[in-house]
Amino acid sequence: MKNAYFCPVTATISVIGGKWKSIILWILYQETRRFGELSRMIPKITRKMLTQQLRELEKDGIVHREVYPVVPPKVEYSLTEHGRTLTPILKAMQDWGETHMREQVKVL
Repeated sequence: MKNAYFCPVTATISVIGGKWKSIILWILYQETRRFGELSRMIPKITRKMLTQQLRELEKDGIVHREVYPVVPPKVEYSLTEHGRTLTPILKAMQDWGETHMREQVKVL
C-alpha cells in the first residue's frame, strides 16, 4: 500500500528526511560511489545505518544499486533518473548552508 501523504512536503521529507539521507544524496549527486567510499566520506555513520539508508533510498526509486559479478564483489551506488530530479533541492540546500555557515562566522 502506498503512503497517504497529507501534503507534498510530507511526501518529500518521508523520502529524503533524516540525519543521513540528504548527505548520501549530496555525495551521489556529485558522482557514483562504492559503499566503502560512502562510508569513509560520512565517518560518523555506522555501516548498518548506511546500508539501511541506501536500501530505503533504493526502495523509493532514488538510488540505483549496481552489482558487478567480480571477485571480490563490487557494488556501486548512483542516483536514478528520478533521484536526479532532487538536484534543485540539493543545490538549494547547498546555497542555504553556505550562507548559513557565513552568517554563523559573523555571529561568533
